[in-house]
Amino acid sequence: MFHPNCSKVATVTVRLALLLLCLSTIWHSPVVMGQTGESLEEMKQKVSVLLEQTRYTEAVPLLEKIVAAEPNESEGHYFLASSLLGVIANTKDEAVKKQLRLRARAEFLKAKQLGNTASNLDAMILSLPADGSGAPSFSENAQADALMNEAEALFSRGELDEAFKAYQKALTLDPKLYHAALFSGDVQLQKGDYAQAELWYSRAIAIDPNKETAYRYSATSSLKQHKYDEARDRYIEAYITEPYNSFTASGLVQWAELTNNQLGHPKIDIPTKVAFDEKGDVKINLDSSALLGSKDDGSFAWIAYGATRSSWHKEKFKQTFPTETSYRHSLAEEADAVRSVISLATADKKTKSLSPSLQKLKKLNDEGLLEAYILLARADEGIVRDHPVYLKNNRDKLRRYVLDYVSKGGGSN
Repeated sequence: MFHPNCSKVATVTVRLALLLLCLSTIWHSPVVMGQTGESLEEMKQKVSVLLEQTRYTEAVPLLEKIVAAEPNESEGHYFLASSLLGVIANTKDEAVKKQLRLRARAEFLKAKQLGNTASNLDAMILSLPADGSGAPSFSENAQADALMNEAEALFSRGELDEAFKAYQKALTLDPKLYHAALFSGDVQLQKGDYAQAELWYSRAIAIDPNKETAYRYSATSSLKQHKYDEARDRYIEAYITEPYNSFTASGLVQWAELTNNQLGHPKIDIPTKVAFDEKGDVKINLDSSALLGSKDDGSFAWIAYGATRSSWHKEKFKQTFPTETSYRHSLAEEADAVRSVISLATADKKTKSLSPSLQKLKKLNDEGLLEAYILLARADEGIVRDHPVYLKNNRDKLRRYVLDYVSKGGGSN
């Protein structure tokens, strides 16, 4: 439902696509290519070296041959798509760039069709618009923007020192240029200077703490150093900053795969649905299981969920959000509705033991994490609008929820 921010598509994502798989270990084929006598395995080894050195433009011709030889192997399409992003960074003609974006997207889609399981694959596809459109400029300062584009082209050709100089010049011209600081960190990470990489990632975070990218990129540095707890914490920071961005979820998935951890939200069933007709009248559908189940587990209390939401639709929303012109499902409404159920269930003397879902909701509420759970596990288009304000005032609660529950497969409750 929710798509990532697609700005800086062809430049930002080029660094992301190559983090998860290792060419030298996933490809195995002794087939001879063409008249050169060069085996497919040798060609893949060359590509692996080129990608490690960020020489993406040089990798493309080899990857095209590999894909032609193995059209049904998903990895070739995945890495070809990734490397085409580097070609885009070195292309000035907008019409050509558009065709390259379309081609890269098609290769990512082909990789998915063939069963590629890279955790960031869906995010890569979403980051490339289906119409091939590009991204806005890096900076309103024309000279800084030109330097950024020059630096990106240099980076994708493996000319790291020259790219770093250009990023630094751009940052001097525009001290608030987030991507100049971010990509300076990338250069240092690529060179293996983790301390310098951390310095520049921290600079990017200081410029804009509400962008997820620097948190996530710094997690890659931690992974390379086998600092897995540190990497987890930074992936969490990225996720809570932009939870509806597919890239942030892919970062956590990568950490979980490397550390053999399971991710998940608490398994909670809300057995009622609320809908409003054109006149604004409410229709409440309560699952029969809530009424026919055990009479002493509090399930009957779900009737309060619909009633509370109805009151929000009729009057409470306008009272709470006087500046908004039309009703929407809000975080405050959802939390109020769930709390009304908890209150009714726990207050009734017939309730002996709460149902599993109610137990979990009560625990989250008691811990002050109910809103965090709703925002990260149950958000719809109305609720997501409340995320920025909640993040600003309650980042610690979002962080604690992901650490205590999501990173532990839903928690122990």
